[in-house]
Amino acid sequence: MANYLKRPQGTEDVTPERINKWKTVEKVTRDIAESFGFSEIRIPTFEVTELFQRSVGETTDVVQKEMYSVIAKETQFTLRPEGTAGTIRAMLQNGMLAEALPQKVFYQLSCFRHERPQAGRLREFHQFGVEMAGPASPYADAEVILLGKTVLDRLGIKDIVLNLNSIGCPKCRAKYQEALKAYFEPHKAELCETCQERLVRNPMRLLDCKSPEDQAIAKDAPVILDYLCEECKEHFELVKSALTSMGVEYVINPKIVRGLDYYTKTVFEFITTSIGAQGTVCAGGRYDGLIEQLGGQPIPALGFGMGLERLILTMEQQGCEFFAQNKCDVYLAPMDADAKPVALQYANALRDMGVRAEFDLLDRSFKSQMKYANKLGAKYLVVLGSNELEQGRGQIKNMETGKQHEIRLDSAANFAEDYSGISLAEMFDTEAS
Repeated sequence: MANYLKRPQGTEDVTPERINKWKTVEKVTRDIAESFGFSEIRIPTFEVTELFQRSVGETTDVVQKEMYSVIAKETQFTLRPEGTAGTIRAMLQNGMLAEALPQKVFYQLSCFRHERPQAGRLREFHQFGVEMAGPASPYADAEVILLGKTVLDRLGIKDIVLNLNSIGCPKCRAKYQEALKAYFEPHKAELCETCQERLVRNPMRLLDCKSPEDQAIAKDAPVILDYLCEECKEHFELVKSALTSMGVEYVINPKIVRGLDYYTKTVFEFITTSIGAQGTVCAGGRYDGLIEQLGGQPIPALGFGMGLERLILTMEQQGCEFFAQNKCDVYLAPMDADAKPVALQYANALRDMGVRAEFDLLDRSFKSQMKYANKLGAKYLVVLGSNELEQGRGQIKNMETGKQHEIRLDSAANFAEDYSGISLAEMFDTEAS
């Protein structure tokens, strides 16, 4: 096969036989977000590159290694690698943060990162995410975490563990950064080239390195929870207390620092072992300094992102239920040329009534039309031939039971009027008088 006929590595085609799985997670995430009071927002696929450099962080893997960028007329643009930065930019530019707080939005969008494709991790991937701007309360943290758990529960995903940590505020994190420098400095020559640079600019990023050698060195590194200031410590205790009061189980994982620089205080991940090493299906936390960092007022904020591909993969491996595929309700089988325009008229009349209707477009034989109707999963078959047209009646077959009878078909307009507001079964399983 020619290369131009192959999709790029790290991308996927979602064909019709799989689209019901996507519709399942898209509808469930949308419905739950709206039930929590979040409204949908849609943002551009690409932004000025500086937005991600300022927000995500120049020392992160995302900015240093994974972004897709292009220069157009001396301006550098980047395909969004995540949803938070663009959403906060949209809030600022559109004056949303000057309105009543909190501002609560959700999105379903595609993101792009140039990394090694593997199970549940693609170069073009899709995220459901929520962002809340305004509240500094630890109960907002608990609310956002509960939203994520509700989605996972509603989808039927099992064996999920909530990993929780606090990475403090800039004040207490400064002491922690110094402790990390002191710990890693003797191992500097053993670190990868990227982490040698991070040791100088942002030591916490060493804890997020994917290199097995660097992970082994970081195994006994100082823990951020030992360096929290009183305010951050109290905030974290209240988050844990709120989760406990709602029956949400969690484990404390001091190794979670998140891969993006804008996080502060609470960080969390929902992790499953169902999809191998890349088991994080939801990750997020608080980023109280991001809005100010991007030029806005010092407004606290928090949120999370869920990878839709990972959700679907986990659901498949755990045998979770997806919405049934939409199938043809009624297949009209015209037996000759005179019946084709009539089939078209009745197909459109049925569609106006909310019925999924199709008819033969390939001049198939009756036997071939029967096979095709079966392949479509049609519930009913309507046979239209010269005799039926003359008599103003059609032959109806229930494809599941095999029962057949006649139905009055004097005109599409009369049909739509006669059967308006009744069910498909009432329409086609009742013999015409």
